[in-house]
Amino acid sequence: MHSNSKSDSYAAAGVDITAGYKAVELMKQHIARTRNAGCLDDVGGFGGCFALPMGMEEPVLVSGTDGCGTKVKLAILMDKHDTIGIDAVAMCVNDIICCGAKPLFFLDYIACGKNYPEKIASIVSGVAEGCVQSGAALIGGETAEHPGLMPAEDYDLAGFAVGIVDKKKIIDNTKMAEGDVVIALPSTGIHSNGFSLCRKVFDIDNNNPDLYVPNKDLGGKTVGETLLTPTRIYVKSILALIDQVEVKGISHITGGGFYENIPRSIPDGLGARINRADVRVLPIFDVIAKTGNIPERDMFNTYNMGVGMSVVVKKEDVSKAIEILKANGEDAYVIGDIIKSEEKIVIC
Repeated sequence: MHSNSKSDSYAAAGVDITAGYKAVELMKQHIARTRNAGCLDDVGGFGGCFALPMGMEEPVLVSGTDGCGTKVKLAILMDKHDTIGIDAVAMCVNDIICCGAKPLFFLDYIACGKNYPEKIASIVSGVAEGCVQSGAALIGGETAEHPGLMPAEDYDLAGFAVGIVDKKKIIDNTKMAEGDVVIALPSTGIHSNGFSLCRKVFDIDNNNPDLYVPNKDLGGKTVGETLLTPTRIYVKSILALIDQVEVKGISHITGGGFYENIPRSIPDGLGARINRADVRVLPIFDVIAKTGNIPERDMFNTYNMGVGMSVVVKKEDVSKAIEILKANGEDAYVIGDIIKSEEKIVIC
């Protein structure tokens, strides 16, 4: 007798419900690593519940959502899926820390052509690692199988983070003044932006064999593994900094590079004067510029160039700020100062 149940119909349409169940079971061990004091329930409910911390005068929730761009394409080609989740978390939590908010929880969304449970669990293991690095709990998510909409091997990953900050402690750039100093926090590489240009420069979509060849300009690493290096998460170091030093502005340097992101934290009438010679450009950016014949202005307008985050402090606080950042794993250094300017950024 032919069965006409929904599950049979769904399977015939290309959606494997049992794969979904298996993926959830496989990812539970990773999710368990991220539990923190606010978690109220286990995986599998319709909504993730989280208790807000107490003790703030005016608690303000801060949210951010983002994906990893076309960096996912490289992860798929290299069949390495356990770090792309770190990127998804980083892109969200590094944004919300810019106003001083401590991340509370994170949710992920994975769209795939076909649900391969082990692959999905590997992706989620990276998400969990990013959550551990940022102190956020992974309290929910969704894996959506999209047969016919995307090829079986393809997937995309996005996330959503919520943090909290006392209203009086929100980073206030109106306090920024001429003479303040811009400090750089180094990146781990390209992070998660500018991959569409990288795909063109290195012919990534055609699985260029050069991606897998050790490159002397990259210290013997391959282009592929260098590009896939996960985005650095700055949450804990920035939280330590703002706890002890007055921070007047923070920029997460993502798509749009220096020219778009540093100005976002600077009030009208002032500008950041960046000393080009002081920027410690990572080798991967020199390789990209040379291979693609890309002008320096365009590089600084697309990539982080080795600076994943910048912070602005008073001149007298610079030594203390750098000391705190270094104690928290950031090899921080000065790249410029704040000047009176109609242009919000000047690189010279």
